[in-house]
Formats: sequence, structure tokens, C-alpha cells
Amino acid sequence: MGHELFKRVGQVALAAVMLSACEGMPPEDAVSGAEAEAEAPEPVPLHSERTGVGMLPPPPRTDPAPAPAPLDVRRSLAVTEKSVLARFGGRRVFTQLVAQNAGAGFTPEQLFRQLWDTQNPSPGQPDLPGMPHCSDQGNTLNGFPYACRPSEGEQARPDSAINLDSYAAVGLYNRFDLAPVDGSNCGEYRIVLARLPSAPTNRNFIIFEAVLPNPQPELGLEGCRPVAGFWAALSSEPDTTVRASRLESFYFTGLPGFGPVVSPNHYGNNAGSLGQVRTNQFLQGGRDTPWLMHEFKLVSDCTALPSCTPKFVPATVKTNPFGGLFNPASTDPRAAAFQSHFLTQVASLAVNDLNRFNYRVPDAFNAGQDNSQTPGEADDYVAQLGPGPSPFHQAIAQELARVGSTLTPRDIVARAQALSCGGCHQRNSGRPVGGGLTWPASAVFVHSTETDDPVDSSRFAISPALREQFLPQRRTVLEGYLQARPLDARFVSQSVPTTVRAGQRFQVSVTLSNAGTTSWSEPNAIRLQALPGTPTWAVASVPLAGGERIHRGSERTFTFEVQAPTTPGVHVFQRVMAKSGAGFGQATPPVSISVLP
Repeated sequence: MGHELFKRVGQVALAAVMLSACEGMPPEDAVSGAEAEAEAPEPVPLHSERTGVGMLPPPPRTDPAPAPAPLDVRRSLAVTEKSVLARFGGRRVFTQLVAQNAGAGFTPEQLFRQLWDTQNPSPGQPDLPGMPHCSDQGNTLNGFPYACRPSEGEQARPDSAINLDSYAAVGLYNRFDLAPVDGSNCGEYRIVLARLPSAPTNRNFIIFEAVLPNPQPELGLEGCRPVAGFWAALSSEPDTTVRASRLESFYFTGLPGFGPVVSPNHYGNNAGSLGQVRTNQFLQGGRDTPWLMHEFKLVSDCTALPSCTPKFVPATVKTNPFGGLFNPASTDPRAAAFQSHFLTQVASLAVNDLNRFNYRVPDAFNAGQDNSQTPGEADDYVAQLGPGPSPFHQAIAQELARVGSTLTPRDIVARAQALSCGGCHQRNSGRPVGGGLTWPASAVFVHSTETDDPVDSSRFAISPALREQFLPQRRTVLEGYLQARPLDARFVSQSVPTTVRAGQRFQVSVTLSNAGTTSWSEPNAIRLQALPGTPTWAVASVPLAGGERIHRGSERTFTFEVQAPTTPGVHVFQRVMAKSGAGFGQATPPVSISVLP
């Protein structure tokens, strides 16, 4: 059973990606017009630190309002106050997971031990039968190396000195910026657990990354406003105890209409395989046991009905291709396909913005682990690429020339490496990535630390990368969302003749962008209509197609036929988006049409 579970997560993701991934696909969410109308979400979204609303500049409001006071990033985006985090320790999290499973299956201690038993070779611990182990597929995952880690595996022993109570929360993180533009979920909400006390070569982290469903997905991102508002309100609450209670309720009880964040169904046990748990491992670390990152899905095994047992199953590390695939001389049978796909992503990686360069990695190419420490190893993408020249170098250079970029092939691969776990956590720390950009520094292999903040010892420290680069960007995204109107539209263009014959039928075209947070759709009673007080031109309103949804930041072109009045003269043509007949947003500029006899 362990071997089959170990394979299942990877096989399902691989099958879905191979069916849905489209080489040459634009960066996620960078679509408009007809592309937006036809776009369908991937069956198994590939987890990435760069996706959703965070990758789009906020559309401007049509009636700019005074900006509210900036959010406090250390209250509304990254909470590391020790008095708050005391309510979020390892025992509390694992107890909640078991309770959310109706208390069935493993105890909290067994579930914790089962996580670490994945790092042991089979058969593992006697009281955890049928579980996945690192050796199940010959120490591979997705066909790439997957090392056993006996130092971390020791935590699976019932008598281990490092146990559930050894892990304390060191950070709560609001990743509203990862909410997809279609509002199908409301982003990720994270708890970082660290082994305490730690030593320089004896550190370990578990990161719970829950994807919170949107209870009103038909509204799009507007259905997530209670979540955004909850986090924003923490900025103006000075009382630490009050903030702690609110966060405790959010994670373990849930906002009205929303379930609790900490639930097995939010870490992979859902139809979309959304959410994950990641580990950053360095127990008894040193030259022979480097920092290693792994990823897991918490799935439910129902073979022993009537109760189901939640368990951690190793999964590929997302946006993390196996480094050897970058090697021009690789003999891996997937290398040619990967390098061909990588060329389609060069334009996205060439975007000269530290917060927005990005690329997609089909799961067929993702590794099962990432070593963030050892130079020259498979996970060192730049070393694998080599100095060149090679056909792969030349192909990247040609694509860069095509898009008008002055970056080099090495720059592009360095950027891809920066978006991997190991690159983000250490390999790219403080190093140039081309275009005058330098990847911001981590805090020695981590971004959320178990050490005191040097300025405020009541908090745990965070990395310079978070403090100076990524949190300010996430604040901008959240503030932009909160300032946006639920219903808003921005005029883009129109094609309307200025002279027609009386009674003539003719075609017009109007393009508007959704600048609000509510998705435009027929069920939401949103359509294009004539501006009140202007002629209807025999067509009062134009509906959206059945099943169509236009999300925030996307454009919609309405092309339709109208008829001129039978009375000659000058008549105005003007349209506006409307909900249930009430207009909203920016109307199209009026066009005076001369109607000839």
C-alpha cells in the first residue's frame, strides 16, 4: 500500500499536466480578450511561489480614491511575534488535523511520526504499516533521485528525543497574492514550524501551506474579500492578545462562511490536489547531510473503511526541474523535451522585474527533492548549463534576441534557479540574475527563522529577501485588492462608424476591461447595455456567453450588430457595463453618429 500511495500522487499530477500543459503558453494569468474567454484552469495546478493576482499589476480604478494607511507587513502579512505564535505549536497543528478527520486514523503523534517515516527505507516503523518510504521506488520519485534521510527519519521512532512537542511555530504567512485571478480559491495561509531548540547543524522545519477554498467561487475574487479584510484589520489592532485570538480563530475555527485553515482537505486531500506541506531538513547537517527540501501531500487512505487515515505522501517539488535536465550533454530521455519546453519560457523569465519574472514547469520534469547547499551538484542549474557554447545555449540566445532582451543564457538559467527551492533559499542569495538585478538574500538557507529578530527579540527574525523585497510587493497586491471596487470597468477601445444610413444594420465592437473584483458572468447578471438616456440602436443590452467568466484584469470584446434609427440626424452611441440594469465603471466615450436619409 505504501508503494502505491507513493506513486499515486506523482502519477495523477503527471497525467494531468501532460494532458493540459501547452508549450508556448503565456505566463499564468497574462491573458486577455478571446484568450480569457477560452482559458480553462489546469486540472492539477502546479504550485508556485509566483502565481495568481500577485503576478498582475493592479488595474487602475476608474475613480481614484485616497489611499488608506499602508498595511503593517509584520501584522498583516508575516506574523512572527512569539506571544502570538505560542498558540500554533506542532502539537496544536497535528491535533487539529486529526480532529478535522473526526479523530479517526492516526493519533497526532503517529501522524507526526508517519511524516518522518517517509525518510526511512521500507518497512519503517512497525506501528505505521503500509506507509510510503524513501526506498519504495528504488530511491527515486518521478524518476529522479530521492534520498533517504535517516537523521530526520529517527523522529519516526516512538522513543525519539525529537518529537511533536519539539516543534514550535516561528511564522504565520498570508499569501493572498497566490489567489488565482478566477477566485477559485483565496490563496495560501502558512504555518512555519521549527525544531526548538536548534543548533547550527541541527535544524529542521515543517511548512504547512494550506489553500483556502472560496465559498462563493461564482463571484470570483470578490468572494475572498472577507479573508483579505481579516488580514488587513490586524494592522490597526495594537493589542497582541487580540491579534493572537483572531489568528487562532482564523486558522483553527474559520471565518464565517469559511472552514478552518488547518484541515487535511487544504493540504492536498481535494479534487484539485491543492495545498502542500514542505520540509527544510538539516538535522545533524554537515558535508554529508546537506540542506534538503521535500514536498508532501496530505492524502486520505480509506482502505480501512468506515474510517479514513490521513497520511503524508512524498510529491514532486514544484517549479523545481531536476537540474541535470539543464545539462546540454544530458543523456536523460527527458532532457530534450525539457530544453525544448524551456525555450518557450524564456520570454517570461526575461521580464526584468524581481517580483514578476516567472516560468512554468510541467510536473514531468520536477524533481523529488532539492539540495540548496552543495555546489556543482545536479540542483546547481548554472553549473549544469556549463559555460557553453552548445546548441542549447545558442537556442536560448536566439530566443532572447527574438524578444529583444540583452540577457545571456546564463542569466535566464540563473533566474530559473532562483525560482527553485534551493535557489530561493541559498544558491542565488545575494547573486546577480542579469539585467542589473540581484536576487535578495535569505537568512542562511531559510526565510522564516527560529532565531530572535536582532531589533526586536519578541519576534523571530525573517530574511532580508522577505523584509526588503517580497513583503512590500505582497502588501502592494493586498492593498490594491482592498481598494478595488467589487464592480468596476475600464474602457479599452471601440470601433463604431460615424456615418450610417437610416434603418441600416451595422456592426460595432466595444472592448472593456474588468477592473473590479467580481467576475463578469450571466449568473451574476452582468452584461453590456446602452447608457441610460442614449438610444438603444435596437439593441438594449448584450449578454455574455453561457459559462463565460471575465475575471479581474481581463478584457472582453463585445462585437454585435445594431440598427440605425429611421429618423435622420445626429444620434449618440454609448455603452456601459451593468449589473441587473445598474451601470458601473467607465462608460465608452460617446460617439456621435450621423444618420443620413
